[in-house]
Amino acid sequence: MGFFDKLKQGLSKTKTSFGEKMNQVFSNFRKVDEELLDELEEILIMSDVGVETATKIVSNLRNRIKKENIQDEEGVKQALRDEIKEIFDAVDNTLKLESKPSVILVVGVNGVGKTTSIGKMANRLRQDGKKVVIAAADTFRAAAVEQLEIWANRAQCDLVKKEEGTDPASVVYDAIKYTKESNADVLICDTAGRLHNKKYLMDELMKIKKVIDKELPEASKEILMVLDATTGQNAIEQVKAFKETVDITGLVLTKLDGTAKGGVVIGIVSENSMPVKFIGVGEQIDDMEVFNSDDFVKALI
Repeated sequence: MGFFDKLKQGLSKTKTSFGEKMNQVFSNFRKVDEELLDELEEILIMSDVGVETATKIVSNLRNRIKKENIQDEEGVKQALRDEIKEIFDAVDNTLKLESKPSVILVVGVNGVGKTTSIGKMANRLRQDGKKVVIAAADTFRAAAVEQLEIWANRAQCDLVKKEEGTDPASVVYDAIKYTKESNADVLICDTAGRLHNKKYLMDELMKIKKVIDKELPEASKEILMVLDATTGQNAIEQVKAFKETVDITGLVLTKLDGTAKGGVVIGIVSENSMPVKFIGVGEQIDDMEVFNSDDFVKALI
């Protein structure tokens, strides 16, 4: 199954709720008027796109309809696809791993799927011909290292670890040393799940980042925040909170196949000007792909 098919299948719950409501609106289609636009705005809000983003999309849609003199159902649908795609295309979702080595620091709250995402990312990068090292810097959660080790073995990547309770920054330091010695291409650093309002955990994240900046000053660095799509609007708030502490460069969206509210992706990107770099649509190690706006919009509408 290709990624587009996986995405379509993964978005099936969202697509069903979104599509069904859309079809209901168009089944009574008479003409392109304010009533139609109001109904489309309501569907967007109910699909967890968010009020601010939904209002912006419909406002732009209204202008596009006038400018292009759109009068038919398919024309409105295509204009809506174009408006959503423009939100994604306004930010650069290219993974910037230009140096050797490059670093990916992975952050997020508890339970969003950081460990599995790291395993899937590592697997994908290895398949792209890169040698990947993983740093097990979540030293607080019981079994976190063991879980990551399982995924590292699956992805056929080296893991640098220390015993539970070790200073996470020292694990990252050792991992950087090993990455240099082994001539690896990419170092992926796991971190403990943290709530944005726990200051000592956010301070610890800054300490890890300082170690990376000091030891690899010239390296390309991505700070990716993992988000659980099933949390809906709460995901948007999480991004805003983390952005205040860490310079997040992109998002990894997980559990998209488990929610009827995949529209939240649109709101997150729009409200935070933040690109989605990877998207996960399944449990298997190869169920993660670089985000593609064309595929996403086609799968959604």
